[in-house]
Amino acid sequence: MKPPPRLQSLIEEGLIDTVVRQLMSGKEAMVFVVRCGDETRCAKIYKEANNRSFRQAVDYTENRKVKNSRSARAMAKGSKFGRQEQEAAWQSAEVDALYRLAAAGVRVPQPYNFCDGVLLMELVTDAHGDAAPRLNDVAFTPEQALAHHATLVAEVVRMLCAGVVHGDLSEFNILLAHTHGADGGEGVDVPVIIDLPQAVDAAGNNHAQRMLLRDVANLRDFFGQFAPELLHTDYGPEIWNLYQAGLLGNDTPLSGRFERAHADVDMQAVLREIDDARAEDAARRLRMASAAA
Repeated sequence: MKPPPRLQSLIEEGLIDTVVRQLMSGKEAMVFVVRCGDETRCAKIYKEANNRSFRQAVDYTENRKVKNSRSARAMAKGSKFGRQEQEAAWQSAEVDALYRLAAAGVRVPQPYNFCDGVLLMELVTDAHGDAAPRLNDVAFTPEQALAHHATLVAEVVRMLCAGVVHGDLSEFNILLAHTHGADGGEGVDVPVIIDLPQAVDAAGNNHAQRMLLRDVANLRDFFGQFAPELLHTDYGPEIWNLYQAGLLGNDTPLSGRFERAHADVDMQAVLREIDDARAEDAARRLRMASAAA
């Protein structure tokens, strides 16, 4: 196919040989399947941030640091240059998170390069070598649901131990990849976490706890459709409590139970949670409508 203008510079630089096809177009980016020598990869072209709400941008970008003091001042003032720098920081956040999480052993696509607002990374595939499906496109047995839920809770813990909270984790941004067994033996399906431009620093963002609890609740609610016993688990608060106490490690055993302390109700916090739940539900419905289109 004819390469999009945003990919032409990567072709001229020799980073991409050919563009095979468009894989998807979402609210934040367009993704294309590309050939790089003998390998098939994907190129993620970031869109402008016009469709992201200001409140979400503030929540996700809180305390994100930029090294250039001029850029930091411009971002604080909200000037045109500052908005451009803020968008660049938003895009590079996914690149930084991918490298950080890949190094920590989290199952994410392997990043290869970031150039002119385009992220070049691994194409996650199924057993036939085609692009892997999202979880929301797959039905599971109760046993499969329990296994994949346990795997993803462990991945959330591994991410948190690496200092990262995904911030928007759901069945819409987890792929079900196929890994081939040793010596060509039978492989297994494993979840791979994608879409990290909204990832936040666990220690430096005041919204990190709320985002992590929502991420884990999304996993519980999705897999609970196939294994209802998961709907009675409470991994999110347990994980965060262990993290805050300095007791969380990659191999820390979890029970899925958490005893909440009784305290005075913070009504403002409750109202914020209601607003966030409504916004999340609206975004989920939009993603479902886009997927069905």
